[in-house]
Amino acid sequence: MGIPVKLEVFEGPLDLLLHLIEKNKVDIYDIPIVLITEQYLDYVSQMDAKDMDLMSEFLVMAATLVRIKSKMLLPKEETEEEEEEDPRAELVERLLEYKMYKYASFELKDRQFDAGKIFFKEPSVPEEIKNYKEEVDFDELLSDVTLSKLQSIFDSVMQKQVDKIDPIRSKFGEIEKEEINIEDQMLYVEEYAMLHGTFRFREMLEHHAGKGKSYLIVSFLSILEMMKTGMLTIVQDKLFDDIIITYQKEQKEEIDVSERR
Repeated sequence: MGIPVKLEVFEGPLDLLLHLIEKNKVDIYDIPIVLITEQYLDYVSQMDAKDMDLMSEFLVMAATLVRIKSKMLLPKEETEEEEEEDPRAELVERLLEYKMYKYASFELKDRQFDAGKIFFKEPSVPEEIKNYKEEVDFDELLSDVTLSKLQSIFDSVMQKQVDKIDPIRSKFGEIEKEEINIEDQMLYVEEYAMLHGTFRFREMLEHHAGKGKSYLIVSFLSILEMMKTGMLTIVQDKLFDDIIITYQKEQKEEIDVSERR
């Protein structure tokens, strides 16, 4: 006489697979297909075959698992350039989608349970009171209103509008972004250096006074780039002294010759 075994009831094959994954504490993105297939087939073999519609769903999933298992056991072709798709990918996608809907159903069930504890009181206000509207006597309401009071109310409203204005930020103008390109600035510095030969960095900046910090920074970077190529030499005797810049015509000619080659 066999020992009767009571199996857990699952809503479908995906529910059973999700249970086996959680039971074995494995990563759903890296399912050990051999282990899960064996446990799945063991469960299916013990199922009651009376409900053929439900049984057929579990058998279709069993065939899918066996097919995936056989694909993973076959040797991979090393000649293929493209990376081979994981045979489990489609199954993992279906499991994740099922898990999302399953947990959403739990949330809806909890909300339904909580909603069952809420009671509403039917309205019991008599129709006479519900439809009552108090009549307003405008003559009595405006009896003590004078022009001086209206002027006072108007002044207070206007003062509130003035108080809303920030006395500092309201005087700010529009901030415009300075568009300056380092390549264009290098061309300008080169033309200025060819024209003046030796000059002070401060003198060059004074030609574009009021351009802002970004212009100063880009100009300085342009001079550093041209100094790296030897086109310019820089001398500063002491800290914070004027920067003396000298244009090296010979080095410029050598650079042009090398670029033509």
